[in-house]
Amino acid sequence: MTERDVGLSPNMSCFGRTTTDQLPRITYLHLHECDKFSIGIFCLPPSAVLPLHNHPGMTVFSKLLFGTMHIKSYDWAVDVTSDANPPGVRLAKVQVNSDFTAPNTSILYPADGGNMHCFTALTPCAVLDVLGPPYCDPEGRHCAYYLDFPFSSFSVDGVSVPEEERERYAWLQEREENPEDLTVVGGMYSGPKIVDN
Repeated sequence: MTERDVGLSPNMSCFGRTTTDQLPRITYLHLHECDKFSIGIFCLPPSAVLPLHNHPGMTVFSKLLFGTMHIKSYDWAVDVTSDANPPGVRLAKVQVNSDFTAPNTSILYPADGGNMHCFTALTPCAVLDVLGPPYCDPEGRHCAYYLDFPFSSFSVDGVSVPEEERERYAWLQEREENPEDLTVVGGMYSGPKIVDN
């Protein structure tokens, strides 16, 4: 599958640079949703950021249709907390911290593969996401956003991480509210229709 298959090209207005000091807005194209999975495309202009977020109990297939983006992803390292740390801070291990250029695919599993990730567009980017099952608050699949802090920021009492590997770990804290600088708007999908059989 390519951007042409879904009616996208990098010169569309949703991929254009903005001239404000705010982060560029992200356009989301909703393709399909049922109780088993959802399909959508994120359209990110250069410098747009989809902040660090999770996919609880979900498997996520992502394909970068075009562009180059930086992806940083984490899995929970161990179920370690410390009374000395702020509430809700947990240790996570970096799984990916690299730039990727289309075509690139990845799969995140409920407990590994980088289930919590952040995207930063280096060029105009389109990312196809298939989530199974989809987000559903009543079923415990709520999208949470996180702040990440270097491993050295908080107490490490009782946490056994070799000195040379500490840069591969971070402390994550769930945000109480969605990020203020995140703007996602809905767009019209103009590609082929997806129909139920």
